[in-house]
Amino acid sequence: MIKSMTGFGRCEVTEGERKVIVEMKSVNHRYLDVNIKMPKKLNFFEAAIRSELKNYIQRGKVDLFITYEDYTESNVCVKYNRELAAEYMKYLSQMAEDFSLDNDIRVSALSRYPEIFTMEEQTLDEEELWQLLKRAVKSAAEEFVAARVREGENLRNDLLAKLDGMLTHVDYITERSPQIIAEYKQKLEDKVKELLEDTKVDENRLLMEVTIFADRVCVDEELVRLRSHIETTRDNLLQGGSVGRKLDFIAQEMNREANTILSKTSDLEISAHAIELKTEIEKVREQIQNIE
Repeated sequence: MIKSMTGFGRCEVTEGERKVIVEMKSVNHRYLDVNIKMPKKLNFFEAAIRSELKNYIQRGKVDLFITYEDYTESNVCVKYNRELAAEYMKYLSQMAEDFSLDNDIRVSALSRYPEIFTMEEQTLDEEELWQLLKRAVKSAAEEFVAARVREGENLRNDLLAKLDGMLTHVDYITERSPQIIAEYKQKLEDKVKELLEDTKVDENRLLMEVTIFADRVCVDEELVRLRSHIETTRDNLLQGGSVGRKLDFIAQEMNREANTILSKTSDLEISAHAIELKTEIEKVREQIQNIE
């Protein structure tokens, strides 16, 4: 199973008065890069979320967005700071004594002093909240992976078709290569006969020239390696898994072999097929960049 590195997943989970919405999307990246945006009260779960995502994703730049809503009416309470109120009273009494004033402080007045009463959210049940959050993250990740798999299947089919096209060019060059040596020998022989007229052609010298030419333009090794790379790529695509980086390396090697073939040949037909081969390899490499 081949996965694309682009995908989208979303899940909304409601339990009682709480609702969690998780959305995730990704684009190509050499490694796994996860960026999480969520309310501060959920920051405690960031490490657990990242750990959970590694079960679903190996590569890609992933943006994860989490929205949390709590409609519970009793999730806040009033806290009375007795120690701070005592401090205020002590200094107010001290002021009354220092300046010979009446200490007319009343409860209603004291209660308005800063931090005497504060509103606090009640402590959340972390395990209960994590189970809710985990369920949303898993469901979103599963939808996300399904989208990646669908796109991955399309990529695989397209790449297999391109590999077949590349083999067509390789087969042509393999068949054509011996012919250009025979053609070179015939042209050389005709040219020598034309120049020497009735003089006998030195077959040994002619054979030596043809051998030197054949060695210079021989691309047998490159063709064997190129065919092997194509078949290895095909096998990896059919086998599936996280093969993107491996295939990218193989594509680089294929491009190197095609460049060598193009640099060695002087035959226009082989050059044309080598150029087409390089074009197809570049297309394959671009597509491979999208594979996890």
